[in-house]
Amino acid sequence: MYNPSHFREERLDVLHQTIIQARLCSLVTLGSDGLDASHIPVLLEAGEGPNGTLYGHLARGNSQWKQTDKDVEALAIFLGADAYVSPSWYPAKAEHGKVVPTWNFVTVHARGSIEFFDDRDRLLPLVTKLTNKHEGKRTAPWAVSDAPADFIDGHLKALIGFRLPIARIEGKWKLSQNRSEADQRGVVAGLRASTDPADRTIADLMDKRS
Repeated sequence: MYNPSHFREERLDVLHQTIIQARLCSLVTLGSDGLDASHIPVLLEAGEGPNGTLYGHLARGNSQWKQTDKDVEALAIFLGADAYVSPSWYPAKAEHGKVVPTWNFVTVHARGSIEFFDDRDRLLPLVTKLTNKHEGKRTAPWAVSDAPADFIDGHLKALIGFRLPIARIEGKWKLSQNRSEADQRGVVAGLRASTDPADRTIADLMDKRS
């Protein structure tokens, strides 16, 4: 990932929080047919290993797990908030007009050797934790145990789990740090005027950075 020094985020707790909050992970691997990618929810075990460990599952029918080259690190991509930045928000536009649009965003890239597994004793706790994570805030949360055990066992047989200890982790917080303070304030004002929650989230992150 192209990541100039002024955009880099290196605090592990901040990177982990972005992973936890992300709805989906893009899991990219190299295989016999070239690059492959799946878009899936994952769990982060933050205390497992120096940078944490990712867990998730693929459909057994997804050939990605069969074709993955285990000698090449897998890449897990997490995208946080993002927002279009209009050059009309820059005071510099009125001064000299030498401005163009851009995009502000937050992303985390995590790399490591991936291991696949299909044993029930590892899959059942994984799908249970994933379900609890996403059902936990609901008024009447659904639980894996709500379904008949034989029905769940049948679904587990259709899954392939994976474990990805994070060997390298990189964060990019592109939040107009390369613009003047006046231009940054203009971007924050423009984003706050938006009705899009993602725009306002980027404005909040810019305020925290400043």
